[in-house]
Amino acid sequence: MQTTQRDNLAGPSNRRDFIKKGATAAATVAAVNSLKTPVYGQSQAPSTGRVIGANDRIVVGFVGVGGQGMAHVRSIKANAGDNKVTLAAVCDVSKYRTAEAKAWVEKDNGGACEGFSDYRKLLEKKDIDAVCVSTVDHWHTRISVDGMNAGKHIYVEKPMARYLPEGFEIYDAVKKTGKILQVGSQGCSDAKWHKAAELCKSGKIGQLVLGQGSYMRNSPKGEWNYPIQGWATADDIDWKSWKGPVVQDRKFSADDYFRWRKYYPYCAGLLGDLFPHRLHPLMLATGNPEFPRRVVCTGTRHIHSDKKTPGTPERDVPEMVAAMTEFPSGYQLMVCSSSVSEQGLRDMIQGQHATLYIGGNRVELKPERPFTEDVDPDTFENLTPGEDIKWHEKNWFECIRSGKQPNAGIDLAIRVQTVIALAEMSERYNAACLFDEKTRKVTTEGGRELPMLNYGSNPLS
Repeated sequence: MQTTQRDNLAGPSNRRDFIKKGATAAATVAAVNSLKTPVYGQSQAPSTGRVIGANDRIVVGFVGVGGQGMAHVRSIKANAGDNKVTLAAVCDVSKYRTAEAKAWVEKDNGGACEGFSDYRKLLEKKDIDAVCVSTVDHWHTRISVDGMNAGKHIYVEKPMARYLPEGFEIYDAVKKTGKILQVGSQGCSDAKWHKAAELCKSGKIGQLVLGQGSYMRNSPKGEWNYPIQGWATADDIDWKSWKGPVVQDRKFSADDYFRWRKYYPYCAGLLGDLFPHRLHPLMLATGNPEFPRRVVCTGTRHIHSDKKTPGTPERDVPEMVAAMTEFPSGYQLMVCSSSVSEQGLRDMIQGQHATLYIGGNRVELKPERPFTEDVDPDTFENLTPGEDIKWHEKNWFECIRSGKQPNAGIDLAIRVQTVIALAEMSERYNAACLFDEKTRKVTTEGGRELPMLNYGSNPLS
C-alpha cells in the first residue's frame, strides 16, 4: 500500500424430488415496474408535493447537465411519450452548459424550458415533480435533501453521497418525506440481478458464502483526463458554487472542473465512480442486502498514467483498488476496480450448495460437487431488460406513480454507500474498518473509533 496516498492513523440427503424442475419457465422478477452561492447545509422546510396519478404527466427538472446529466436529458426526452413526462427546467453553474441543455430540450418542438444557475430557484417551481441530480459528488446530498424537502422525487447519480454522514442525511430525508429516490446505478434494473436475487432468497443455492465482481478499465493516458473545453473559464463557471462544501482553498481550475474524479476533495475515485456499478447489483442479487460488518480495502498508484497527459496534476486517488466486505450473515463480497487493466473477475455468487454465474442476459446455476444429487443445474436466459439508463429512469417514473420502492432505492443505496465509505476509510487509514449499524460508528478491530472522513477532516478532504 502506498503511504503517500494515505491519511495515517496510529453426507447430504437426496431432495431432488423437492426441487422445482420448471424454473426456466418461472416468471423473472420485474426489473422495471411495467447556484450565486447557496448556503451549504441550509435545507428547506418539508413540502409534500402533488399526488401523481397513473395517467398524469410527471414534470422533470435537471440539476447538473454535464456529460452524465446530458445523457439523462437525451434519454428522458427520447422516451418522454412512453413515460408520460415533460422536461421543464435545467440548472448548472456553467452558463454554457445551461444554455446547451435548454436548447436541447426545446429543439424539435420539445417545448419551453427554463434555465437556472441556482438549483434552489428550480426547486421553488411548484410544477416540477421530480429532479434528476447529476452534479459533482459533493453536491449530491444537499440538492437531494433540499429537493425532497421541497416535495420533489429524486434521481441522484452514483455514488449517492461523497461521505457516509451525508449518505445517512439522505436516508433520513427519504424516510421523513416519503419521496421516491433512485440512485443511478442502472445495473439494478437489469433483470439478471433480480433473477439471481430470486434464486438466493429461495434458498436454491444454500447459505451464501462468497460473491465477486469487478469493474475494470485500461486508460493509458489516465482515467477521467477529459479534454479541457475552451468555454470553461472563470467567467462562465460560478466556481464558488461549484466547490460548495469543499473547504480546501482551491482556486478556479479547468482541470479540477473536468477531471474532478481524480481528486479526493471531490470524489473517492474508482470507489465513487466504478465500484457502485458492481456493488449495487451484486448486493441486490443476494436477495437480502445487509450493512457491512467489516471492510478491508487496498489501493495502489504505481503506473502513474497521468504522466501521459501533459499539463494535468497526478491523481490523489488510486489506479487500482480491491475491497473485501464481510456481512453479519457471514457472506463475503470481493470487488475490485482498475483504470490501468481491463481484465476483470467473473460475476458470481457462491452458496454452499450451488454457484450462480451472472453475465450477459443470463444466469447459470451450477451445483457444488457434494450437492449434485440435491440441486439440478439450470440456466435462465434472455433475461430482459438489460443495463440501460432508459430502463432505470422508467423504473423511477413508475415507482413515483405507484409508490413502490425503485430498483436502486434508499434501503439498498445506504448499505452500498456504507461499503463504499468504509472501503475509502480502510484504504486511506490503512486499517480494517468495522461498522455498527445501530450507532452508525466505524471502529478498528481493537474497538478504537475512527473519525469519519468528511469535508475538511484532513488535508485531502
